[in-house]
Amino acid sequence: MGAAVVKGWTTLFAGVMLLSSLAGCSGSGSSENTATPSGNTAAPSESVKSTEPPAKQVTLHMIESLTSPERTKLLQDAIARFQKDNPNIKVELISPPFDQADNKIRTMLAAKQELDILEVRDLNIAEYVNNGYLEPLDTYASSWADSKTLSGTSKVVGSNNGKLYFIANALYQRQVFYRKDWFDAKGLSAPKTWEELVDSAKKLTDPKQNRYGFSFRGGPGANGNFDHMIYDYNDKVMNLDDAPFTKDGKTVYSTPEAKQALELYKKLYKEASPPDSINWGFQDQVQAFTSGVTGILLQDPDVIKVLQDKMDPKTLETAAMPLGPNGKSLVSTGAAGWGVTANSKSKNEAWKLISYLSSPKENTEFSKQIGTIPIHTSATADTFFQTGPYKTLLDMTAKADVFVNFTPPFKYPGNGSWGELSMKGQQSYLLDKKSTDDTLKEWDKFWLDQKAGMKK
Repeated sequence: MGAAVVKGWTTLFAGVMLLSSLAGCSGSGSSENTATPSGNTAAPSESVKSTEPPAKQVTLHMIESLTSPERTKLLQDAIARFQKDNPNIKVELISPPFDQADNKIRTMLAAKQELDILEVRDLNIAEYVNNGYLEPLDTYASSWADSKTLSGTSKVVGSNNGKLYFIANALYQRQVFYRKDWFDAKGLSAPKTWEELVDSAKKLTDPKQNRYGFSFRGGPGANGNFDHMIYDYNDKVMNLDDAPFTKDGKTVYSTPEAKQALELYKKLYKEASPPDSINWGFQDQVQAFTSGVTGILLQDPDVIKVLQDKMDPKTLETAAMPLGPNGKSLVSTGAAGWGVTANSKSKNEAWKLISYLSSPKENTEFSKQIGTIPIHTSATADTFFQTGPYKTLLDMTAKADVFVNFTPPFKYPGNGSWGELSMKGQQSYLLDKKSTDDTLKEWDKFWLDQKAGMKK
């Protein structure tokens, strides 16, 4: 996603608003309308047989990446509605466990297994495009009526090198969730900076009661936290259009500020997080928070519904992302969405399903159910997205000078492997098997190699 993406977050909400009003008249979201013929409108005799050939029976193989039981059920229900309207199309949905999904998708693509629709993520779009796995969707989208209300952000995150490769199904931006009852009991206010967050997390921690201040994520997706901290500590020198590089072409991992941030990150784990959280992924950290083991969680809005369903509303509160030493927080809008494989034999049918799932009606309802930001500009007119936990996100987007948007490194083919490589590096670091300097040198080299590779 580029700078335009994140800058489009405000327009995202502005745009999201326009779509809800269109949702009621968009029907299934298909751009194919059946026109009523003019002239003779008499019904044909029942004895007259149609000369049109029966619709070809097609089976679409579809795989999702951001799987969870609740989300998969919603997707299955939407697919069932689509199949009811399109009896000639059968959809086989593949739903691997979340932590294994992207590797499963890579394996299927590399082996050229039968696959028509896949869930592409902002962090691997460049990798998939570079390997020739995805079909450009520009031609399909140009004749899709509902594309008029797609937010600018959703278009940017789904594009690579000027071409559209996936239609976003949700947009994500991180915020702070915390246990208000824990904070009140300790006389604490919501943390405004990273240092305050670590300090609050330490004060909330009591291992004897199996209570820890922070819901740490040291397994898959761990870089979401330490990268954010390192970026925030480098806000003055970072190239906002080419993270994680500085304005002079170095990487943010080569700066003294990166060392300061990474040492604070280690303190957060060592002094305020469950020891076994070094291996936690998404579901582990969320479960720890809802079950009363941890008091602070940093997550995207897709957890909102889960938290509201499993927690007393009086105990749950939200706050903006912590600020770095210079009073800034560098933010980006994440996304995932539906793409068509380059070797699909049923591209038209695949697009028909994608356009249905991506219609204002379907996507807005999907967003409400899983707690993500809709892709259509009309959706923000819905009061659902203007109240409760979503208000924090709106407040953040209204302060663009404080919550500054940057362009993540999605254009680099190796970006898709950064998560796993950096996860292993930070685990070794947190277990004292690797020094701060050696860890940062490894990460610095990775990104310098990526930039050098782009120049070839």
